[in-house]
Amino acid sequence: MSLGLAIVASSSAPLLLLDSTLMVIAGSASFCREFQIDPALVANRPLAALGHGEWNVRQLSSLLEATASGSAAVHAYEMDLNREGQGSRHLVLNAQKLDYDDVDGVRVLLSIADVTDARLAERLKNDLLREKEILLQEVQHRVANSLQIIASILLQSARKVQSEESRSHLQLAHGRVMSIASVQQQLAASGQGDVQLRPYFMQLCKSLGASMILDPEEISIDVNVDDSIAKANVSVSLGLIVTELVINALKHAFPAHRSGKIVVDYHSEKAGWSLSVSDDGVGISCDPARSKPGLGTGIIDAMAKQLDAKFAHTNSNPGTSASVTHA
Repeated sequence: MSLGLAIVASSSAPLLLLDSTLMVIAGSASFCREFQIDPALVANRPLAALGHGEWNVRQLSSLLEATASGSAAVHAYEMDLNREGQGSRHLVLNAQKLDYDDVDGVRVLLSIADVTDARLAERLKNDLLREKEILLQEVQHRVANSLQIIASILLQSARKVQSEESRSHLQLAHGRVMSIASVQQQLAASGQGDVQLRPYFMQLCKSLGASMILDPEEISIDVNVDDSIAKANVSVSLGLIVTELVINALKHAFPAHRSGKIVVDYHSEKAGWSLSVSDDGVGISCDPARSKPGLGTGIIDAMAKQLDAKFAHTNSNPGTSASVTHA
């Protein structure tokens, strides 16, 4: 047993060796140093009498007595040690009953870890993370508001200009800005780095329809999207693709007040997903001048490549169908 006492006494971790009555048989030098107790006043004293009585904790004593009887064990028990004239310390305790073949009586080994500083650092880190989240939400909210103001100015300018070409360019710019603004709104609402695609696409298409559809009785936009969630950067690319395809359909699919419907569809399965925008309009023009790829097509191609996806644009009889697929 003298070897066991020597091991406990020399341990670099705060340890106490107790008997069945919670009398201290030996304590490590690190325990005495950590809790500022005279080493001469540790051995052969009750645990409850150590220091100035701060170890006299009824719940701890009950747990240790149960451990000594073999009916329980102390695993990561947390308690606050309150010492007179000193700050409270947060401790994590573990205790186990020891079996010695050559020793009469019960022995319980109690180990103590002071986690006060670690818990304080953890709380500070959590507080900083919460502050960061709040600031990020505030920034996202302000950015969304600013983008909506910019989009509103673009839309007002589009309504005032006389040139059809200028109006078209301003409407395109409005749609692209609203695409980013909608993402910012979704991020601010969720408080996370993910965007729910259904409300995002619905809000986006509602904004595009309000700015470009003169008569909602003639043209409608339906959104058919599952419960998919995407990262912010992915949702931005998807939103820009939807914006370009919907604007393209509104510009070319329904000439001369032709009525019709645009359908935005998005579904995902495991790692794959498929986005499509289809209409029941006049279809792809046979005139090479009108069917020549423009800036919108370039944006879609760039976004599709960024998403490691394939872009296809075909006649669907009636109308056209454009799809971006990630296998």
